[in-house]
Amino acid sequence: MKSLFHLAYHVRSLDDARRFYGGVLGCREGRSTDTWVDFDFFGHQISLHLGEPFATTNTGRVGDKLVPMPHLGLVLELPDWQALADRLTAAKLAFVMPPQVRFEGQPGEQWTMFFRDPSGNPIEVKGFRSLAGVYAS
Repeated sequence: MKSLFHLAYHVRSLDDARRFYGGVLGCREGRSTDTWVDFDFFGHQISLHLGEPFATTNTGRVGDKLVPMPHLGLVLELPDWQALADRLTAAKLAFVMPPQVRFEGQPGEQWTMFFRDPSGNPIEVKGFRSLAGVYAS
C-alpha cells in the first residue's frame, strides 16, 4: 500500500514559513488561506497553521546525544540527503545537530541532521544508502 503522510502544526508567521519551507528547503507550496499554507514536504503534505508551536525539550536520547522531542522527520536516500545537507549548509542554517553519520558500520547506519524552522519546530532529516535499511536491526 502506498500512501502520503499528512501533518498539520503551528507556525507564528506564514511569510517566514514560506521563505523557509519554500525558499530554503525547496518545498512546493500548495493551497493556502489567510491562516494556513500547505507544502509538498518531499512527497508528503504538511499544513502550517498560524498559532503557537508545540513545546519541545531536548530529551530524546539517541546514542550519546539528546535531540528535540517531539520532532517531525524525513527519510531520504543518501544522495538526496547529501544534496539537502549541502543546500542547508550553504544557506548557513543554524543546525541543532549538524549533518553527521550515526551507527557507522552497523545495521541501521544513517546520516542525520536536526534543525528548527523559524517558529522553532524541530525537524530531523535522515539519509540511508538504501531505504530498505530504515528498519534494519
